[in-house]
Amino acid sequence: MIDTTLYIKRAHEGDKEARDRLVTENMGLIWSIVRRFAGRGYDLEDLFQIGSIGLMKAIDKFDLSMDVKLSTYAVPMITGEIRRFLRDDGMIKVSRPLKELAMKAGMAREKLEFSLGREPTIEEIAKEVGASREEIAASLEAGAEVESIYRPVSREDEHGGCLIDKIAENSSENEKLLNRIVLEDLLKGLKPQEQRIIVERYFENKTQTVIANGLGISQVQVSRLEKKILKELREKLMA
Repeated sequence: MIDTTLYIKRAHEGDKEARDRLVTENMGLIWSIVRRFAGRGYDLEDLFQIGSIGLMKAIDKFDLSMDVKLSTYAVPMITGEIRRFLRDDGMIKVSRPLKELAMKAGMAREKLEFSLGREPTIEEIAKEVGASREEIAASLEAGAEVESIYRPVSREDEHGGCLIDKIAENSSENEKLLNRIVLEDLLKGLKPQEQRIIVERYFENKTQTVIANGLGISQVQVSRLEKKILKELREKLMA
């Protein structure tokens, strides 16, 4: 057994080995969830890889101040990641090789974002996967999710990280413009530090650890502030 709290702290500080060790220690948990989805026409190994992404998100997002075990926190995130994959996979039929490449690209994207502290470029993902830029672009396009006001904006977040969740999109350009105006108006009501957290977190795709380093505070403080700000934005929008 490992000291989970210590390894999570190290993972939040950018220790890739600590993060990988946490994933290894929880492989049994991933498989226990994956087996629930057996018999749906999907390779369980593929679903395991998708579930692993959910576990990595849980590790990156886990708040050590919460009185809950990592395994308990991770279950809904692993399950949600698999369900979202099954849902989205049924929306647009693409070839199996392209789906496999999309899955590899998604995992590479998560890995690079964690190590780089920012959203990786197409070229960086292509190099990591060993495919061409065009192939990666096509695979990401095929596996792209439809934005929703109720879907977590950040790939790291499954629990309340919906920036009101970033205002619903539809096919109307005029409505998209109105949504952006509303969102910008909401952001204007925040304090400078709060604005910076939201902009860097949801528009620049920075991790909480990177933001914390830039602000000179802890990752836990950023996590608490983020939750508080999102709650206030929801209340303002509902009002």
